[in-house]
This record gives sequence, structure tokens and C-alpha cells, in this order.
Amino acid sequence: MAAALAVAGVGTFTASNVTAAGGSIAGIGDVHHGAGGEADVNSCARPTQPGFAYCHAHSRVDAAARNARPARPGGQVSPNAIGNNGGYDPAFLRSAYNLDSSKGAGLTVAIVDAYDDPNAESNLASYRSFFGLTACTAANGCFRKVDQRGGTAYPIADRGWAEEISLDVDMVSAICPNCHILLVESDDNSLANLGAAVNRAVALGAMAVSNSYGGGEYSGETSDSAAYYNHPGVAVTASSGDSGYGVEFPAASNTVTSVGGTTLNQSTNTGTRNATETAWSGAGSGCSAYVAKPSWQADSGCSRRTVADVSAVADPNTGVWVYDTYGGDPGWMVFGGTSVASPIVASIEALAGQPGATDTPAAYPYSHTASLFDIVSGSNGSCGGTYLCTAVAGYDGPTGLGTPNTSAAFVGTPPPPPLGTVSLSAGQSLTAGQPSSAMSASISPAPASPVSVTLSSSSSKGSFATSASGPWSSTLAVSVGTGGSSGAFYYEDTAAGSPTVTAAATGYTSGHQTDQVSAGPLARITLSPTSASVPRGGHVTFTVSGSDAYGNRTAVSGTPAWSVSPALGTFSNVSGLSATFNAGSTTGTATVTARLGSLGATASVTIRRR
Repeated sequence: MAAALAVAGVGTFTASNVTAAGGSIAGIGDVHHGAGGEADVNSCARPTQPGFAYCHAHSRVDAAARNARPARPGGQVSPNAIGNNGGYDPAFLRSAYNLDSSKGAGLTVAIVDAYDDPNAESNLASYRSFFGLTACTAANGCFRKVDQRGGTAYPIADRGWAEEISLDVDMVSAICPNCHILLVESDDNSLANLGAAVNRAVALGAMAVSNSYGGGEYSGETSDSAAYYNHPGVAVTASSGDSGYGVEFPAASNTVTSVGGTTLNQSTNTGTRNATETAWSGAGSGCSAYVAKPSWQADSGCSRRTVADVSAVADPNTGVWVYDTYGGDPGWMVFGGTSVASPIVASIEALAGQPGATDTPAAYPYSHTASLFDIVSGSNGSCGGTYLCTAVAGYDGPTGLGTPNTSAAFVGTPPPPPLGTVSLSAGQSLTAGQPSSAMSASISPAPASPVSVTLSSSSSKGSFATSASGPWSSTLAVSVGTGGSSGAFYYEDTAAGSPTVTAAATGYTSGHQTDQVSAGPLARITLSPTSASVPRGGHVTFTVSGSDAYGNRTAVSGTPAWSVSPALGTFSNVSGLSATFNAGSTTGTATVTARLGSLGATASVTIRRR
């Protein structure tokens, strides 16, 4: 068994269905036969029409892998087998990539897959408990499963995609155990529905989204890339494929981190890398037929987008432990494919922290190549021996820029420190519609040359001017000179409240000021209700309220004079701003009027028979 499990991933692909030792197993499509008796099969059927995807999970189906079992932390591990008795567990994976798993607390990594895995949460619990990870459940808020609309009308279940789901959530757990996990299940394996699930994951707050699936390229993928996979401030990863040299979508999208695959040999689980790594023969790579090259890619062999960007372990013969029981699966299984690599990288992005709000995190590794292990050997097919299918020093197609060395390659470039701080003069007490006294902005330290400062208000009714008589505008640019202060400006607001005025300048910390705006003098009165219907002999109470010229509620003093025309009733209980109208015996409609000095308000009242 150990000898078979220790063979590196070299071999050939053939198409067939597989029945493995220990019972049947889901798997339709490419079977990979390794030189030492290893065999693996894709968990998902390949689509026969464009616009659909298949998962990239490969399960080991040879007898050695099917009969192997991992050891619990601290348990007996065979020194002759890959990792933990034939597959990598969380400690081995984190050691291979020098990862600090204490990070990522509170951040959400989303997994997008097709169809439903009814056992997703229970299988996740088994994996985490076995390897000593804290519980991640719906009850404690760590795990959430939704359909592509964010609800619980889950799609039909599918055994192959359920294996993919178990693989994905287990890899998030292995790399970032403090992360929250959001599983979004699309209605089916169409790229349109999978893309809608990606959008849902982002809408629900995921900072990283892993996509372990792909399909053949098609002419509409550029627009689909923009519609589904372009999310500034969110790290979106996509597996590069599992059939060797060639490009799939969404890995071809120029806004995702396309993740290739490697054969990994890591011998210890003590937290430090001692691995050797080569390109996996099954990883996808090459030139997109449709998608433009992003600005951060500079390789010369593709005029369009080149796959991949980075990589991680993917060879099923140096695979990972996954726990899955749906559809008769036995529990512990060894998996590979770039389906392993994509959630690993997405989870490492979470360890790196929240991306910049306007950033495309796919660009980050290109600025941090020193924080990646350069993979320099191995091939995934025939392309004339170029870097597009052969690992070389620097960038190459199968492994991209390399594999993670800590999470540092996935950190954005921090903004430069501010040049100084903008401040505003003290807030003022204002009356709606009346200009403030003179205000000013200042900068500390004083700038070496004039700086333009833009003024804005949190109130949609606020406006600014350089003169107390206007003209007024919703924003205003004032210049702060070398003395550190601006000329005078004025603020006016027609909405009562506590608006915040902000002064912003490029490269400087913004300044804020809060004003207090009170309603203006009484300008109109109204009656409530504005209309009423009562039976003969019935009654209704009307109340006067007041507002200023801009609609702000303001106090009303005095007692209104009440009248009704025609005289279909009388008034009683006249007290303060209210009066009760008592209907007489005649039906009809009358106008109730309340008058207070020069101001008046009306309401209609209908007297009905009963």
C-alpha cells in the first residue's frame, strides 16, 4: 500500500467508469493510471454541450487508497506513505506552505458548486472533529448553506458534486480553520447558474470565493466573466482544469486567480516546509481564445489571458484526505485535482486578510513573487516545450508564478501614509434655509503648495458657497494654501438634523464637522387626518401640525379657530391643537377648516347614513 501511495503523478488518462475495491464510487470520465498502480477518476461527468461545467475533483479508486485511513493528530503515521498514511491532512498542508492558521477569524470563504450535498454539514463536522479543529456549524454561525438565491430551496442532490463539495469545505477547514464557510449550491451545472451563485456568495459577504469547476471556452465568456466573476475587493479563485494542457472557463477569466496544480512531496507536519514540488501532469494551462490579457500579466507567449496564475497541490497520487458519505461513499477518501488547489488558495487569501475594496486580488501575487515557491520542473502536455505547458524558472502555465510560501503573496500593496490631515472649523447651530457663519478648512502640516479640498455633506439638502448670498452647490472645492488654511466658505441646509460635513483631499486624511440644523419659523399648517368618513351622529378628532417653508416639523402655538362648510356638524373638545367634529343628521361631504392667524388648513369629512 505505501509504495503505491508514494508514487508521484505521472501516467496517462483514459475514459471509463470505475468500480473500486471496497465498493462502487462516483466517477465518470478521465481515469488516470499512475506508474505504481495508482488510479483516480473524475467525480463529475463531463458536459456534452457548451455553457456547462464539470467539477475538477479526482478521487483515488485503487485498492491501496481505498483501504488506507488517516491517523488522528498524534497517532501512528507510516513513514513510507505520503503525508498521513497516504494523504495530506491539515497539519501537512499548512507545513508545506508555511501557513499561520491562526489568522482569518471572522472572514468568510465561499464555496460555489452545483447541486446539493445533503450531508455537507455532517461530513464537515466529522472531518474537523477527527483532525482536532474547532466545530464549524450552522448553529454556531460558522457554516451556512444556501441555494443560488440565498434561500434554502436546495437543488437536487448529486453524488459526484457532493464529493466536490466535501473536498472544498474540508480544504477551507484545513487551511483557515478560523474562517466561516459559506456553501452556495447552484440549481445545476450551467455556467449561468454557477455564475449566479458566485454573485450570491459575494452579496452575502464572502471575501473569497472558490470555484472548483470548468468547461470549454466559448465566445460569450468575456461578457460572462464581467457579469459573474468580476468582484473588486473579493478574492475569486478558479481551478485550471484536470486534463492537462488546455484552457477552461472560468479559469480563463482575467479577474479570477487561476489556480494550477502540482505534485507535492512534504514529509513532515511540524509547521515547516521541506517539500519538493513539480508541475502536475493533469493541471490545465495555456492561452485563452477570447479573454484579454490582464495588465499584471507580462508573459510573451500569449496575446490574451494566460492560465494559470499560481498553483497548489493537485496530483491525486499526492492527494488530500476528505470525508464524504453521500451516495454510499465510505467516509475517508483521498482526492486530488485542481479542485484541491482552488479552495486552498482561496483560504490562503483569507489568511492574508481582507483585500482592498477596489482591488482585483488576482493581481497581488505578481507583486510578491518572492513569497511564492517557484516550480521549475514537470509538464502537463505538449506545446513545443514552451513555458505554456512546462514548468520553468519564473512564470509558466501549469504552475503560474508558483505555490504559496506563507500568505504574503496574497496581500495587497498598502496605500502610502497620508501626507497630512484636513480639519474643519467647529460645527455650528443653524436654522434651516439660513447660511452659516464663515467656515474654513485647514491642513496640518501646512502643504508646500496649494491643495484642493472638496467639501460635501451627508445631507442631500446641504449646499456650499463662497459667499453667504450664494450661489450654492452640493459640493465645493476650496484651496488650502501654504499657510495651511482656506478662504471662508458657507454652509446651508434645508433639512433639520445633524448633518456631517466632510472635507477631503487626495493623499490626506479627511476632516469632518457636525452641524445642528433646526427647523425654520412656522410657514404652513396641516390637518390630520386629511379626510375622514363618519356615520350620522358620529365623530372624528382633527389635529393641527406645523412645518417650516422646507417641510420640517416645527412647533405650533396658539389655539386654532375651527369651522365646517356646509354646516353638517359641530365642534367640541376644542383643546390646544385638536378639536372633535360631531356629525349631524344630514349626509354629505363638508370641508373642515382650522385657521391660525394668516395660516389655514383644510380636511374633508363625509357623513354617511350608517
